[in-house]
Amino acid sequence: MRHALWRGPRVCATPCLPPSRTIARSITLRQIRYFVAAAEQGTVSGAAHTLSISQSAVTESIKDLEAILGVSLFQRHARGLNITPEGQQFLRHAQSILAEVSTATRLMSVGDKQVSGSLNLGVTSLTAGYVLSDILSRYRRLNPEVEVEAIEDTGEYLEHLLIGGELDVAVMVTSNLRNTLALQAEIFEVSPFRLWLPIDHPLGRQQSITLADVAQEKLIVLDVDEMENEAVRLLSAFGKRPRIAFRTRSVEAVRSLVATGAGVALLPDLVYRPWSLEGDRINSRDVSGKLPVVQVGLVWRRGSQISEATREFIALTQARQAARDR
Repeated sequence: MRHALWRGPRVCATPCLPPSRTIARSITLRQIRYFVAAAEQGTVSGAAHTLSISQSAVTESIKDLEAILGVSLFQRHARGLNITPEGQQFLRHAQSILAEVSTATRLMSVGDKQVSGSLNLGVTSLTAGYVLSDILSRYRRLNPEVEVEAIEDTGEYLEHLLIGGELDVAVMVTSNLRNTLALQAEIFEVSPFRLWLPIDHPLGRQQSITLADVAQEKLIVLDVDEMENEAVRLLSAFGKRPRIAFRTRSVEAVRSLVATGAGVALLPDLVYRPWSLEGDRINSRDVSGKLPVVQVGLVWRRGSQISEATREFIALTQARQAARDR
């Protein structure tokens, strides 16, 4: 009997996983869920708590997955887990697999029911490139009869459009939502701030990094969705103005500038990728001290009559998150 070969995920723009090999055991959805939970929580104990299972079950599952793939997905240290470049690459595919399973399950439950109408959707700059595309592609496959119109703008302006009834729902950063009495939010992504460094930066060799250490460095700030305000506020606590080297609205520009040694950046893990467009490596490290988190979620007008098309969008996003949490 011939056995199928499992061929690892391929991403041509970055170094790929090792060449295909015959694998005696198949990867299971359970292993994928345990791996995603560990990657998102950053510790085995955190993953075990999220999944309501034992820590040993998470540890053994990840070890089995690494043996099947032939790569190390995490670097273990006293404080928890650091995901490797190979692990980061596999994580994107693993999250996509869980979302596809959720979509297929939902499609079967919907059956022949077809939702029609329109969906007026808002999105902020940060969420447009890192959250929306995956959700929207699945929504369109499930609801081909719905006409979707989307607008990208600042969180403040999207709140104005939601309250005025010009938008049905928005995918946006909810950490600093202004009109909490008029708007209802449901968070589906929580992303902590971390420090981005060039691969050979001296801070990368320290066992721990403090905000006082970061305050001595030139800072590259991302000027979207209030990311600059958070970074500057953190470092201003040390009594002097942060040394801002560059401001940019492009995450890719931040990666390139950090990778080439122009400065460091404090950004949410949501937008971290280990490589710049030029192929230069970027390191990401935890910083000791209380750093903020970025919350991403759905926002709609409180008390408004929600259309069936909007309800389907909210339900799909909830199902996607539930699949990642299992």
